[in-house]
Amino acid sequence: MHLSPALAERYTQERMTAPEAQRLAQFIAWSPMVFQVSRLMVKFGILDLLRDTNEGLTRAELVEKTGLSDYAVKVLLEGSLSIGTVLINPETDRYSLSKAGWFLLNDASTRVNMAFNHDVNYEGLFHLEEALKEGTPAGLKHFGSWPTLYEGLSRLPEQVQSSWFGFDHFYSDASFPAALEVVFGYHPHTLLDVGGNTGKWAMQCVSYDQQVEVTIVDLPQQLEMMRQQTQGKPGADRISGYGMNLLDSSKDFPTDRHYDIIWMSQFLDCFSMPEIVSILKRASKIMDSESRLCIMETLWDRQKYETSALCLTMTSVYFTDIANGNSKMYNTEDMESCILSAGLHIEEIHDNLGHGHSIIVCRK
Repeated sequence: MHLSPALAERYTQERMTAPEAQRLAQFIAWSPMVFQVSRLMVKFGILDLLRDTNEGLTRAELVEKTGLSDYAVKVLLEGSLSIGTVLINPETDRYSLSKAGWFLLNDASTRVNMAFNHDVNYEGLFHLEEALKEGTPAGLKHFGSWPTLYEGLSRLPEQVQSSWFGFDHFYSDASFPAALEVVFGYHPHTLLDVGGNTGKWAMQCVSYDQQVEVTIVDLPQQLEMMRQQTQGKPGADRISGYGMNLLDSSKDFPTDRHYDIIWMSQFLDCFSMPEIVSILKRASKIMDSESRLCIMETLWDRQKYETSALCLTMTSVYFTDIANGNSKMYNTEDMESCILSAGLHIEEIHDNLGHGHSIIVCRK
C-alpha cells in the first residue's frame, strides 16, 4: 500500500500509552454524546462567548448571556471539560476556551464537517450495520426511498441540502485555482465535465478561458439545478448539458465533438470500483491520442497530514450508509487499478492541491 510519509509514521506503529489508549476507547464509546455536546456548545454561542473574553466566564455569567438554564449550561460545560474543548480555573471557577475548542469554533473544515454530519449523516448512521451487510445505503431511507442520494438530492430538506452542498463545495472549491492551472496548462478548447453538479467548475472554466466550451454530463435533474445556478452569468452561453444516468452501462458519452479534456472532480468516489471501470471505459471510447482524462480526487493515502486522512476515511462511511452503499474515498492503488482496467495509463499525478486533492492525468 502507498502511504505518504505522515501516514506511514502514524499508521505503522503504536504511539499511545495504555492510559491514552483506554481514554480513546472510552471517547469512541461516548462519541455520540461528545459530538452533540460540542455541536451545541457552538450553536448556543458558549464557545463564542469564551473566545471573546480574556478573563473567562463563570457558569452564572454564561447562564445570563445565553438564556439557558443553569442545569443546561452545567451539563454542557462539564461535558466539554471532559471532551477537552474548555478549561476551568479552580480558584475563580471561570471557564475559558482550549486549543481544541478554538479549532472547533474557528476551523472552517471542522464547522463544515460538523454541519454535514449532523444534518446529512447522524440519524441515518443507526443503519450502518445494515448498509455494510447488504451493500445498500440503508441510512438514506431516513430521507426517502431513492436508490441513491443523488436521485433525491434536489428534494432533500433545505437545511440538509445546504449542509451537503456546503461540504461538497468547501473541499472542491479550494482546489479550483490550482486545478485550473493544471487543466489549462494543456490548452483545451473543449472540456467534458462529467458529474458537473451545479456547474461551479464549469463556471470557473469559462471565466478562466474566454474561448473554452464546456459540456456537463449529469442526471437530468442535476442539469436543471445547474441551469438555474448559471443562468445569466458571464460565459454561461458556453456551457451546455448532456443528460445521462452514468450507472446505465449502455449509455455512452456524447460524440458530437472532440473533447480535449474529460474532467471528473470528486466524482468517481460516488461509484463502486466495477462502476468506475465501466465509466472510464466509456470515457476511453471518445478519447484519441491527444485527449486527456483528468481525475481529481482526495486520495486518502496521499494526504500530507493525518487529520486529512481521518476526514476522508470517515467520509467513506457516508458513502456506505447514505449516498449509495458501495463507494468510498479511494486510495491510489484502488484508483490505479480501475484506470488500468479501463485500458488507460497514468501520465502524471499532481498532489497537494487545495484541501489535499490530487489530479491523476490519464491518456489512452
